[in-house]
Amino acid sequence: MAVLKLYYDKLKHNYDHLDKVFKEKKIDWGIVTKLLCGHEMFLEEVLSLGVKEIHDSRVTNLKTIKKMAPDVQTVYIKPAPKQSIPDIITYADVSFQTELDIIRLLSEEAIRQQKVHKVIIMIEMGDLREGVMGEELVDFYEKVFELPGISVIGLGANFNCLYGVMPTRDKLIQLSLYKQVIEAKFNRAIPWVSGGTSVTIPLLFNHQLPAGVNHFRIGEALFFGLNLFTGETFDNMHDDVFELVAEIIELTEKPMIPSGVLAENPSGESFEIDESLYGKTSHRAILDVGLLDINPKFLLPKEESMAVVGASSDMLVVELGTNENKYKVGDVLRFNLRYMGALSVLNSRYVEKQVVK
Repeated sequence: MAVLKLYYDKLKHNYDHLDKVFKEKKIDWGIVTKLLCGHEMFLEEVLSLGVKEIHDSRVTNLKTIKKMAPDVQTVYIKPAPKQSIPDIITYADVSFQTELDIIRLLSEEAIRQQKVHKVIIMIEMGDLREGVMGEELVDFYEKVFELPGISVIGLGANFNCLYGVMPTRDKLIQLSLYKQVIEAKFNRAIPWVSGGTSVTIPLLFNHQLPAGVNHFRIGEALFFGLNLFTGETFDNMHDDVFELVAEIIELTEKPMIPSGVLAENPSGESFEIDESLYGKTSHRAILDVGLLDINPKFLLPKEESMAVVGASSDMLVVELGTNENKYKVGDVLRFNLRYMGALSVLNSRYVEKQVVK
């Protein structure tokens, strides 16, 4: 069986580094845990870091977090489906919202549960996923301010989630100006401008973040140390908090190109023959993990001599060249992961999960 390992000391190092930076800048922040898919063992490690705020896109995960740490502020980070509204009021202290009708329903449910539900209004800033259009914002806020049981604590935006639109200083200044317009128009304080996600951290590190942006939601940078502008690892951060370990279940020296008539494989892929490889062989390892667990393009082999060839539903094929490390059946190969790869593995019930301390 393949195993996904979380290295706690590396996670804590990344957390402490980010927390120090945010405290120096007087910026509030929370951890986005949707990557962890509600795994209590991993959530326990995150909560042990001293986290005050957790963000997730699944209300079932927020329910788990509230059970484990009732005092942690929970934030639901996507527009709410109608059928989830009672649970969102029960288990989310805050939610990101973009639809007036949904906020009305949240208001009604909050009154039923005798609660005040906090909302952050998400604004469309160019990436064309969720968000209220800027020209509609004043009217939108006016209607929301009238609703009982609802407290507007901020406005926010997402970047790089759909079309890859990146945050810039100008876009974040625009976001901060929206706050000033709302505050001046309605004489209401809006505590948070939540314009910071992992993709925004380089602007913070490079001293290009507008002063008005005072709230971040961080997932990928914490777990992978990744600078999404450059694709490199941030200085003084770990990129290997997670490691996938998979056992070799076959190891044979084989030709490097297939033989026979080629058609699409079950994944819909077609291959072209590289004639320069005729007559050449390589040691090929089959691993006990497959497409049901992860897309191979999100795997990062830990050794330069390893190359991922492809995968079927339950098996991964890796070329080992001359097998200079003398691997044999029963040995394991190790991989770092990209974010979407870790998300798949964490959502797979076929991969064991472990914490390493």
